[in-house]
Amino acid sequence: MEPAPKIPLNNGVLIDQVGFGTYKVPAPDAAALVTRALNTGYRHVDTATLYGNEEGVGNAILNFTRDGAVSRDEIFLTTKVWNTDQGYDRTLRAFDASMDRLGLDILDLYLIHWPCPERGLFAETYRAMEALYRDGRVRAIGVSNFQPDHLRQLLDAADVVPAVNQVELHPWLQQRELRALHDELGIRTVAWSPLGRGAVLADPVVVKVAGDQGISPAQVILRWHLEQGNVAIPKASSPERIAENLDVFSFELTDAARDALAGLDRNARSGSHPDRVN
Repeated sequence: MEPAPKIPLNNGVLIDQVGFGTYKVPAPDAAALVTRALNTGYRHVDTATLYGNEEGVGNAILNFTRDGAVSRDEIFLTTKVWNTDQGYDRTLRAFDASMDRLGLDILDLYLIHWPCPERGLFAETYRAMEALYRDGRVRAIGVSNFQPDHLRQLLDAADVVPAVNQVELHPWLQQRELRALHDELGIRTVAWSPLGRGAVLADPVVVKVAGDQGISPAQVILRWHLEQGNVAIPKASSPERIAENLDVFSFELTDAARDALAGLDRNARSGSHPDRVN
């Protein structure tokens, strides 16, 4: 299957619009599952220190690129600094530890996993990430789970505008205010839990659109993300679902489908609210 189209971040670095998420992928399974995704055509993989699977993800990428048929430069890899590693020096040490586990020299994207506003360390953490970016150790830096107030506070102290903000986003949680701010600032929206942890797949509107267009409910939602300009990082484990999630570039939603999906927003989170994660 052909890889996803690449779209630019605010510094010109290209990111694949559909990536492979590895949240809750057990460490022993990570290398095989990421290898399956890479063989299917994925060229964007998302992991994090929290997930405990960086080593397997890195091994899959190294093995996949070893024979030179696909270069390391063609694969976009994201990892994230965990909450307990926030702070300038801790972040630098956490980055080194992640890179050791991944077995790589350069990272494509490094994110603050959660703002943890009560701790008040995200500006200091981001300053360390700016140093890594200036040193060429990471090609882009950004944040995850930041709300508008968090972004504004960060930008008061930052020199580099975050390349992305990775947030929970799906038709039941459309985050229009946040995405409008992203557009204003030039921040790319990356959707984690782009299918609402599977719950949105059973929404009657989604099911009807899928039937009308002859595609799966997952393809309906992922296509909705792409037409919004989002990057989506769905997770899957079966070969069929891994392939299905990447097969979303040969069709478009109808105007009626777009209107119907726009009406599903109910501010329904499947994960935690960022203000309450510390």
